[in-house]
Amino acid sequence: MRRLGVVLSDRGSKYAVSGGPAADRAEAEALLAALKRDRKYAKATHNSWGVILPDGPLKGDDGEAGAGMVILRALEVAGLENHLIVVTRWFGGKHLGGDRFRHVREAARLYLMDQLPTGRPQRS
Repeated sequence: MRRLGVVLSDRGSKYAVSGGPAADRAEAEALLAALKRDRKYAKATHNSWGVILPDGPLKGDDGEAGAGMVILRALEVAGLENHLIVVTRWFGGKHLGGDRFRHVREAARLYLMDQLPTGRPQRS
């Protein structure tokens, strides 16, 4: 699993992004479990994720309602399938309102830029 670490922060909250190839639900769940074996990520407030698999999209909000859908949309726009993206948030004590979705979108975009340096869509 590739981890970019903390990519942005706002009002005390910190966001990190990670991901890796996942051909099916079991592989996606294994990647999530591996990430959460790291105590820092296991103690995060939210580990929201999304993956587009051959049998359809999967997502998990982990208490950050709507965040999984934001990640799925980023994957769809990039045309990246069979690849899990996890956006992790450590809550900083202040509510961010709608800005939290902007941060999830930005974290996913940064991950995709790292995966697709040309910025061109890719189907796997």
